[in-house]
Amino acid sequence: MSKTILFTSIFLVLLASCQPNLEESADAQQNYFELINKEMSGDLAYRTTSYVEKYWRVVGNSGFDSSIYEVVRNLKELGYVLEEKAALEDVLIYRVEKRPLEKPTWEPVDASVTIAGEDEPLLQFVTNRNMIAINSYSTPKEGVNAEVVYVEDIKRISEINVKGKIVFAEARPYRIYKNAINEGGAIGVMTYNNPSYLQPEKNTTSIQFRSIPLDEENKSWCIALSYAAKEALKNKLKEGAVKINVAINTKIYASEELTVVAEVRGSERPHERLVFSAHVQEPGANDNATGVGVALEMAAVTARLVRSNTFMPKRTLTFLWGDEIISTRRYVKEDSTRASSIKWGISLDMVGENTEITGGSFLIEKMPDPSAIWTRGKDQHTEWGAGDVTIDDMKPHYLNDFVTNRFMEQGARTNWKVKTNPFEGGSDHVPFLDANIPGVLFWHFTDQFYHTDNDRLDKVSKSTMKNVGTSALISAYTLLNADESTAKNILEEVKTAGIVRLKEELVQSQLALADSATLESQVEIIRAWEAWYAQALSSCSDLVDDKSSIANDLKAAQIVIRNTTSECINNL
Repeated sequence: MSKTILFTSIFLVLLASCQPNLEESADAQQNYFELINKEMSGDLAYRTTSYVEKYWRVVGNSGFDSSIYEVVRNLKELGYVLEEKAALEDVLIYRVEKRPLEKPTWEPVDASVTIAGEDEPLLQFVTNRNMIAINSYSTPKEGVNAEVVYVEDIKRISEINVKGKIVFAEARPYRIYKNAINEGGAIGVMTYNNPSYLQPEKNTTSIQFRSIPLDEENKSWCIALSYAAKEALKNKLKEGAVKINVAINTKIYASEELTVVAEVRGSERPHERLVFSAHVQEPGANDNATGVGVALEMAAVTARLVRSNTFMPKRTLTFLWGDEIISTRRYVKEDSTRASSIKWGISLDMVGENTEITGGSFLIEKMPDPSAIWTRGKDQHTEWGAGDVTIDDMKPHYLNDFVTNRFMEQGARTNWKVKTNPFEGGSDHVPFLDANIPGVLFWHFTDQFYHTDNDRLDKVSKSTMKNVGTSALISAYTLLNADESTAKNILEEVKTAGIVRLKEELVQSQLALADSATLESQVEIIRAWEAWYAQALSSCSDLVDDKSSIANDLKAAQIVIRNTTSECINNL
């Protein structure tokens, strides 16, 4: 039964007293904070972001490949040795993996859309580089001239004569392409569907990049519209029939997929590794030129520290640059022996935002825990949205709280805001999780310029990239050189986090009971967190060879979690 509100006040006070004292961390970890904050400036990350974001990048096109080889050029300068030429004693190595693409790659060159009788183009590529949908073919050089047909209800498109015309609809291009082009005989489509979180009425020139099927038979095309262009076209259509000229120049050609793998070989356990993955494709600055740049500067800092004998990892540190999810999934799947030795996987995706401009928050997306099912209190999903997660999908592990604490400490030192979100998926952490490898995502959301052609360098913050790279390396170095002492420190952190979480859930359950929730439902939630933290504590055993060395600490911590759970349930 429900207790009085007094319990809520008591436990809020207890919550504050249970916050971990990060100043009592191991000396080595504190040394990493001082060392990496000094070494990581954000300069290389920013320069690399500036280079990469100039290009419109999909796997295999010239912009993607130029970005890959810019990473390679820097790795060489940093002292990384091509793997096939490396000696056994070489610690810094890299390789470039090449595979033929099954389908042609695509590259935009130029485009314009002009309403007949108008002097100025409605859209042009020089200012809206997302206006050409991926896989669009070129028009004749002079463009095509055709009448625009506005289809308000796309379900009724088959009732409209669109043959030889341009279909204009407020929908994703994939939803109308087949009916308009393959069945209706339209020569092309124009679409608009910017979601509300992009604030389209404020950011009127933004266009989110879109795609259509690669149609080698019809060789058709699609133009994506900004809010301003969409409104202008609709207003023109109110006056009567509208003809437009659409001129598109694209390249579609056979190519290969490139992935860069750089490694800092571990001195004692080279077969065990932590992997950072940063995808290169997608044409924005924050998404994901920043991930490419931050990963490169992290590799640079590590190389300098290794070569000066300031730091030497016991386990191997790996960096991947490639095609989102595909390159990471292949790295995990293609070598079962290697996959079994990947201890941690981390995705660097949209990690450099100037949040005062973008509106996004820096987030650590947690491994699946009960907050992905019961989202309440401080846990909030982003505009990306919740995934379909069940209790069977839980991934109890210390990684969630461990990296969050490292980032929170960096945030406290530099006045940088760090938040977490429940698991949602959609980036390079997913292949790790699918293979039962602990994995988290570092990112920003909600971003009013996400996937739009206004995601440019002016939305990037060097200080954010420094903070992300610094926190990520502190986390990585601590794990790479973890020993019995580290395991005990992490056990203590996870135990404290578990206490805090359970008492937070008690507060939320009391509020839910006051709002007609059943006692049974609230006990289920608290029990789910108990089970999650009991198993997360057990996962600390993977940091030591001799599990008996931390057995007593583990047992004691699990007893605390169990007793705290009982206390919380008794107070419902």
